[in-house]
Amino acid sequence: MIPRRMCTRMQTHISHRPAPLRNTGSHQSPSSTRLLTIPTAFASQPTSRRPLLKLLGGGLMAGALSLQGRSVAAAASVPTTAESILEDPQFPAEFPFRADAFERYDEGSDSSFYASPRFVTHIDDAAIQALTDYYSEVFPPSGSKDKALLDICSSWISHYPKDYSAGKISGLGMNEEELARNPILTDFAVKDLNEDPVLPYPDSTFDVVTNAVSVDYLTKPMEVFKEMHRVLKPGGLAVMSFSNRCFPTKAVSIWTSTGDLDHVWIVGSYFHYAGGYDAPAAKEITKKGLLGQKGDPMYVVYARKQAI
Repeated sequence: MIPRRMCTRMQTHISHRPAPLRNTGSHQSPSSTRLLTIPTAFASQPTSRRPLLKLLGGGLMAGALSLQGRSVAAAASVPTTAESILEDPQFPAEFPFRADAFERYDEGSDSSFYASPRFVTHIDDAAIQALTDYYSEVFPPSGSKDKALLDICSSWISHYPKDYSAGKISGLGMNEEELARNPILTDFAVKDLNEDPVLPYPDSTFDVVTNAVSVDYLTKPMEVFKEMHRVLKPGGLAVMSFSNRCFPTKAVSIWTSTGDLDHVWIVGSYFHYAGGYDAPAAKEITKKGLLGQKGDPMYVVYARKQAI
């Protein structure tokens, strides 16, 4: 089995090249601005660069990207928590990532990579419990026959609350054996979203869409996030969760080249540019004890489909 390693900026060497940002033109900087949490090395055209800042405790390497002499985000106020990243994200006017931001070290067939089932968990027990507890807080009450949930990039376990049930719980993943063993699902389908990002469900089907520790593998995130919006009911909730673990050869370049808090901004940008969602928000749900962190770090970025 291929091990899942820490998936942060320490692994930039596995990327084909730094994943570049597209120049989006001038930007009016407010009087009190924040660092755009994307390294300046990702600029698609030469820019005047500021020194990179490493935020202690956040794993964040951040730089201010200057466009035509204006700084997209300056260091007047530096976000240091997952929650604060999306309070004032200062997303550029246009989607900032070029196509090669979503290249991977291993561009081989994903169907072949996931052909053999992996009946293992990819985050530790504390992180799993943190995600399950969060789901317990935001899911519709268990047993709601009129509710439907979709778990994309699913496998043999979805980390939903124990014995959770709803009228419909669909799973969409890469390995039939794994999906067939998932006890929470009422139905499942095998599909490679990197080949075809269209979700095989009617419009306005689901109350909740989840993606556990797999958003970093999406090579067509805009298409997938637009599809999630299509299949969600108005007011429906989409929850993307992630840690610092991944199959580094299969994660996209923009992910392996950045840190945890950068990832919050990146996933928030997917919601923002896909359109039709309320403003995305983030939360760190890492389990912590008296002596600090108890397990793998865990984050969620979430948004609701705008009500009609």
